[in-house]
Amino acid sequence: MSLSFEGKVVLVTGAGGGLGREYALAFAKRGASVVVNDLGVDTKGGGKNSAAADKVVEEIRAKGGKAVANYDSVEDGEKLIQSALDAFGKIDVVVNNAGILRDRSFPRTSDLDWDLIQRIHLRGSFQVTRAAWNHMKKQKFGRIIMTASAAGIYGNFGQANYSAAKLGLLGLSNTLAIEGSKYNIFCNTIAPVAGSRLTETVMPPDLVQALKPEFVAPLVLWLCHEQCQENGGLFEVGAGWIGKLRWERSLGRTVRQKNKPMTPEAVRDQWDQICDFTDATRPTSVQESLQSVVNELSRVESDGEVGANPTSAGVNPASAVGHKLPPATFTFNHTNCILYALGVGMSTKDQDHLRFLFEGHEDFSCLPTFGVIPSQAIMLEHGLSSIPGLDIDFTQVLHGEQYLELFKPLPTSGTLHSEGIVADILDKGSGALVLLDVHTYNGDELISFNQFSVFVVGAGGFGGNRTSNKAKVSLPPPKRAPDVVVSDCTTRDQAALYRLSGDWNPLHIDPSFAEIGGFQAPILHGLCSFGFAARHVLKQYADNDPSRFKAIKVRFAKPVMPGQCLQTEMWKEGNRVHIQCKVKETGNVVLAGAYVDLHEAAAAAPEKISQGGGDLQSELVFAEIGRRIQDLGSELVKKVNAVFGWEITKDGKNAAQWTIDLKNGSGALHQGPFSGKVDVTFTVSDEDFMEVVQGKLNPQQAFFSGKLKVRGNIMLSQKLEVILKDYAKL
Repeated sequence: MSLSFEGKVVLVTGAGGGLGREYALAFAKRGASVVVNDLGVDTKGGGKNSAAADKVVEEIRAKGGKAVANYDSVEDGEKLIQSALDAFGKIDVVVNNAGILRDRSFPRTSDLDWDLIQRIHLRGSFQVTRAAWNHMKKQKFGRIIMTASAAGIYGNFGQANYSAAKLGLLGLSNTLAIEGSKYNIFCNTIAPVAGSRLTETVMPPDLVQALKPEFVAPLVLWLCHEQCQENGGLFEVGAGWIGKLRWERSLGRTVRQKNKPMTPEAVRDQWDQICDFTDATRPTSVQESLQSVVNELSRVESDGEVGANPTSAGVNPASAVGHKLPPATFTFNHTNCILYALGVGMSTKDQDHLRFLFEGHEDFSCLPTFGVIPSQAIMLEHGLSSIPGLDIDFTQVLHGEQYLELFKPLPTSGTLHSEGIVADILDKGSGALVLLDVHTYNGDELISFNQFSVFVVGAGGFGGNRTSNKAKVSLPPPKRAPDVVVSDCTTRDQAALYRLSGDWNPLHIDPSFAEIGGFQAPILHGLCSFGFAARHVLKQYADNDPSRFKAIKVRFAKPVMPGQCLQTEMWKEGNRVHIQCKVKETGNVVLAGAYVDLHEAAAAAPEKISQGGGDLQSELVFAEIGRRIQDLGSELVKKVNAVFGWEITKDGKNAAQWTIDLKNGSGALHQGPFSGKVDVTFTVSDEDFMEVVQGKLNPQQAFFSGKLKVRGNIMLSQKLEVILKDYAKL
């Protein structure tokens, strides 16, 4: 489906020619109302003319589009935004494109040359965007483009002023991306290569002609569309090619020791290692940038050696791999199962969820992903600290990936015991990845297997293997649109609720602790998002049948804040459902490389139900009920108006089936299943049925203890008193 901008209002600065004109025409063609801004100056900022903007507006209107011209300087940002508000009532998209050149070699650059470039490019983009910001914030939507340049990214002779301004725009854009994300305001930066008034002075004419602006506009339109969730990106674009850029950093080297001076000679001697980009890291935030410094400060204060790889201390795979953790037990009942289901977002608002929330439900079950809870007890009780050869900073431990496989549906109560072993330790350069395998048993029967992939920041570089055949690998989703997308919002208290299932890490509840970890507020447990996504698949592709669940694998990519909405994308391929989970508000992928494996649905086999063989006490009761219906049928139908089904069991197996029809005609008793609709069905053993009808067992007590199961309209069960009164005769 083509991307439409119908109903959107777009401001393009510097739109009188080149790239800006192409953007304005492209937005208008797809239904946007466009404010065409151009001061009409020359490439050096001289002169002023309204003709450029007017001509583009005429082009748009001639094609049936909507546009108005604006001739103000971008330094008067409020006036530009007011033009949009006056003409169209709002502002949705700002494309900061206006610019001039004042190229000079650095020593010849005057104050005027410097200041004018900063004012038009950097200050102008700031003024225009600031004027639009609160309008976008109120409407919970905004898309902003900053225009940088290869000169800003890489530098260029004679363009010190221009390069500084253009890289400044990238910093501005990155900050706006952070501040605007919660308001659905996304900001991205492009570094275009195209033929324009600015590039014609630094490129050969034939190259200017080949690099058409129309090869840049599609990227700008996509980044500005409401479907696009890209935020804080930097893109080079030209001639139909688009590439995304990111920062990269070497692992670096520590060149000082505790209580000793740091010397330039130590820097010299470690220079090759400092500049070695093997196993480079890619920080994406201030927190990640500072983390290495914090790690090194801690290591140096612990008497780390000069020249030691900053990530190598404390990891000895030879001692750790194969180490068995002390076994752990986990005792639970239906309360734990229900609490977990609530913790991963289940609600009584959805009738399909009752089988996981109500212990009296005829199909009461435990969610499959509850299987991580008993197994993590082995880590919570003993932790990584008990593993020899793993002397690490436990404040730097992150849950990287999780694999869970069930061999049997989980019981809803009991005592399980788990056994854990360090399967492998991988050297990821910037950290160590510990693979911990946990097998969980119900008695002697293996019920589940978990693999915890724990990433220890700053513990790599010990010379170990980067991959392992013991690792349960994550897999990318198919390269097509997802088959199904399900959105589900967490609550503000989601983490507070989930932690009651056993993960008491204060990172998920204590703002002060979260701040130390570099987060603005407590974050949601990764295994909570894991549970959300798994149940989405279970409902979509397995009819909420936990016996269909086989396994799940996820990689935890980014944190989720309680209250954000999770969007699970699903691709079904055979019995495997690939999944990717995003935060709907920001577009950030939080579960990546993930999949759920399902068992084939079992073929429905008809149950063999004995229709009485003289060995059930309940047969005599139903015979008496049949006589009562014959005598008082019409009167009973008038009082009751319902059909009751009875499933009688013996020794845990279905033994007989009866239908009491007090809805149709003058009533009837049927042995076997009813051909029409049954209003309420009771399942009870032959022995307990007799206890109830003889008055020895209160029906409510039987129901709450699980001896009597009811499905359908439970309120109708009260009308059974009309049939079952006078216990003695029954």
